[in-house]
Amino acid sequence: ALQDGLDPAEVRVLRAPCMGRCDTAPTLEIGHNHIDHATPDAVKAAIANDDTHPHIPEYQNFTGYCAEGGYEKLMELRQNGNWEDAQEQINESRLRGLGGAGFPSGRKWGFVRAAEGTRYLAVNGDEGEPGTFKDRYYLERTPHLFLEGMLIAAWAVEAEQCFIYMRDEYPAVLHILAEEIQRLVDAGIVAPGYIDLRRGAGAYICGEESAMIESIEGKRGLPRHRPPYVAQVGLFDRPTLVHNIETLFWVARVCREGAEILSSVEKNGRKGLRSYSVSGRVVKPGVYLLPAGSTITDIIEAAGGMQDGHIFKAYQPGGPSSGLLPATLNDVPLDFDTLHPHGSFIGSAAVIVLSDQDKARDAALNMLRFFEDESCGQCTPCRTGCSKAVQLMQEDAWDKPLLEDLCQVMSDASICGLGQAAPNAIRLTMKHFDSEIS
Repeated sequence: ALQDGLDPAEVRVLRAPCMGRCDTAPTLEIGHNHIDHATPDAVKAAIANDDTHPHIPEYQNFTGYCAEGGYEKLMELRQNGNWEDAQEQINESRLRGLGGAGFPSGRKWGFVRAAEGTRYLAVNGDEGEPGTFKDRYYLERTPHLFLEGMLIAAWAVEAEQCFIYMRDEYPAVLHILAEEIQRLVDAGIVAPGYIDLRRGAGAYICGEESAMIESIEGKRGLPRHRPPYVAQVGLFDRPTLVHNIETLFWVARVCREGAEILSSVEKNGRKGLRSYSVSGRVVKPGVYLLPAGSTITDIIEAAGGMQDGHIFKAYQPGGPSSGLLPATLNDVPLDFDTLHPHGSFIGSAAVIVLSDQDKARDAALNMLRFFEDESCGQCTPCRTGCSKAVQLMQEDAWDKPLLEDLCQVMSDASICGLGQAAPNAIRLTMKHFDSEIS
């Protein structure tokens, strides 16, 4: 578009963090307006019309949500509910954290509730893992399901305040949440200021819970050394319950509809449901709610199959942090723990599908370049390790012993999950795609 009639002096093109729109690539943001499936004509039209504000999608507002029984469960629990009964319901559903770590949600409630004094709840809405967009998908449709789940969790742990940390790359979501939080205040469901909506600034590292808390406190977003964990010493040095957006959607549904909404669904020996963000060489990229025991074959089928002319070659089961697995591992359930024997993990369930027209070594290099760019720089193993890995991976033939030594240092000595997980892309490429790197 810049080369076709636009004055480069009037338009600046800047690098941007992941916009969480891998399902609508290529994407470009003009001001706060995202141009999905961007073309030169669409970009020129938006610039000519000064179309820089976010386009707000149609979503279920406060009135519509309440018409379907919304917030009735929250009010019931506040009036005569027992938090231990609600916790037991969450435990029976087997709900685990869906932001990546997968810690049992009910147990987390117990740790925070048992702590004395002021407690807080912090929502991690900073889904910056490339390939992840499920939180945006749900928030742009049913924000109050999330908000009710958050308020139920806050009630359970007696949180004195809730903080929602939402990434700045989601301007439409920020607008929606600001509007609907005000509706809750107007309706008397929450007191003014009880829900504090905080805007992130594009740092991937702030998706790590302790770095997010540092950022909320107004500090540079750097991961903390642990222990102590945030459930013990979190926001403002107080016990803090941290949940992911999707987890809180399920909190609301489990409390409203019963634990069986998750526990009754079973496939390949795995129970529950998972939201998979699917992109890459599939016909219909998007978010797909499938049984937790689904395989990559099931997920590709749900996404309309492979694109014409493309043959399935490899996939990332959980974004760059999970590395790259070959198409031969097409029968492994994509769920918690099932991928560990293969040197990977499900993470945020960001599934990226590659074809025979893609090179595994290029994909792995791209992942390490991402980690190099997003490393906070606090610890040497991650900061220097990612940069050194990028250098070594650009060689025609990889020095596998040297790369393995580097991977070992990074995984053993990095402070947080970024540096610990970055080697997955290297190790799995060396293991499964040796012909491309020798």
